[in-house]
Amino acid sequence: MSKSAAKAVRAGTKTGGGSSKVVLGRDAHTGRFRAREERVESVMEAAERSGLLTEKSSRIAGRVSPALVEEAKRRTGIKADTDLIAFALANVALEDNFAEAFKDARAKIDRDVKLGF
Repeated sequence: MSKSAAKAVRAGTKTGGGSSKVVLGRDAHTGRFRAREERVESVMEAAERSGLLTEKSSRIAGRVSPALVEEAKRRTGIKADTDLIAFALANVALEDNFAEAFKDARAKIDRDVKLGF
């Protein structure tokens, strides 16, 4: 995905074959925001900076539950399947493993650290 295409995804404009309009607002049932535009934007910008979106020559295919796709689109506000896949893969590729590192560090503090109590 090119830089201009990533910007178009974030801006909610049409890119190539489909619309990727980001719809903001609250879910009528849960009261939660349907899309976190800032999250989509920051993930795609980080993927761009990391060089993960430099070329678009790979193809991916698979069968998934339509309910899963619709819920992911609802939560992100992304409309185009291609943009949703790019966002999901960028999320995985950029994961910082904080939870795993935090769990590994559990109960491991240097005895010389002064905690103030």
